[in-house]
Amino acid sequence: MSRLFSPHALGPLTLRNRIVVAPMCQYSAIDGAPQPWHHQHIGRLALSGAGLVIIEATGVTPEGRITPDDVGLWNDEQAQAFADILRGVRTYCDTPIGIQLGHAGRKASTAAPWKGGGPLAAEDGAWTTYGPSALPFREDWHTPLEMTEADMNHVVAAFEAAARRADQAGFDLVELHAAHGYLLSEFLSPLSNRRTDAYGGSAENRARFPLRVAKALREAWPRTKAVGARFNGSDWVEGGVALEEAVAFGQALHGLGYDYLHLSSGGNVPRAPIPGDQPGYQVRFAEAVKQAAPQASVMAVGMIFDPHQAEAIVASGQADLIAVARAVLDDPNWAHHAAVALGQDEGLPPQYERAGKAHWPGYGR
Repeated sequence: MSRLFSPHALGPLTLRNRIVVAPMCQYSAIDGAPQPWHHQHIGRLALSGAGLVIIEATGVTPEGRITPDDVGLWNDEQAQAFADILRGVRTYCDTPIGIQLGHAGRKASTAAPWKGGGPLAAEDGAWTTYGPSALPFREDWHTPLEMTEADMNHVVAAFEAAARRADQAGFDLVELHAAHGYLLSEFLSPLSNRRTDAYGGSAENRARFPLRVAKALREAWPRTKAVGARFNGSDWVEGGVALEEAVAFGQALHGLGYDYLHLSSGGNVPRAPIPGDQPGYQVRFAEAVKQAAPQASVMAVGMIFDPHQAEAIVASGQADLIAVARAVLDDPNWAHHAAVALGQDEGLPPQYERAGKAHWPGYGR
C-alpha cells in the first residue's frame, strides 16, 4: 500500500489520501464574491483525486484583500455565493473542501499579476494598508499604517466572523494564512516588524498577535471540523524568521488545538534568493516542525510534482501530507496519475473511468 494514498486523520476529518490541493489565488472575484470561474475551478479540483482541496486566500476584510479581485468572507452575500458552489459540488463529489482565511497587510491594495501586480494608484481604487510597522514592502509601494490595538481588535473580530461564515457556507476546514509576507507573517518577521511594544522585538512578542488571531479563530470554528495554519519556515534573507522561531510557532499552534501545520516560506521581502527551482526545497521546514511536534500533522509544500518524491517524503516521516498547487493546475488529474505511478487504483469518477490508463490499449508495455 502506498503511504501517500493511505488515509490520514486531521482532527475530526479523515482524508482518503495524503494529497492536498494548496490554496491558489484566482483574482477573479467581483466585490469579494466568487464567480462562474470559481464554480468550474473548484469543481475540477474537487474531482482531482486529492484527499483535500483548500480554496484560495480569502480576505476577512475589504482592506485585507491582496487585490480588488480577491474573494472575501466579510459579508453574508459572499458566504451565500460560496454555499451555492459547495452545494453544487456535493451533488457529485464528497472531497473535503476547506478555505484559507487571511489579511494581506502591507501587501494589500495591489493589482492582479496579469494587470501589472504592483501597488494600485488612487485612480484605480487604492486603499489604506496596515502592518505591524510603517514599512512598505518595496520603496515604491504603499507605506502601511502601523496598527493600533484597536486595529488589531478589528482584525481579530473579522477572522472570527469570517470563520463563522465559512462554517455556515458548508466548508469542512479552515486554514489560517500566516505565510508569504502577509499580515500575520509580517508580525512574525523581524524584517517587517520593528515595533517596540509588546508586539515587537523578541520572537515571543512578534508571535503575540498572530497567536491571538489563531486562538480566536480556533474558538470561533466548530470543534467538529478541522483547522490548520500555513506559515513560513524562512524569509530566505539574513535577519529574517529563524527556523527555531517557526518551530516554536508551530508548537504553539498545535497547543491551541490546530489539527495541522502547513510549512511554506518567503514573500516577506522582494527578490529574496528563494531556491524555488529545487523540487521539495521547503521540505526541511516541515521536517523540523514534525520532529519538534511529532503528534502534529504536518504538511509539506513547494515544487513537489513527482509522485515518487511525494511518496518518499511521507514514507520517511518528514511530513504527513503533501500539498500540490501548480502541478494540479497543469494536470487536474495529477493525483489520479500519481496513484497509477505508485501502483494504486486510479480512482476516477465513474463518468471518466473509460478514459483511465488501465483501459488504454498497450498502456504500460
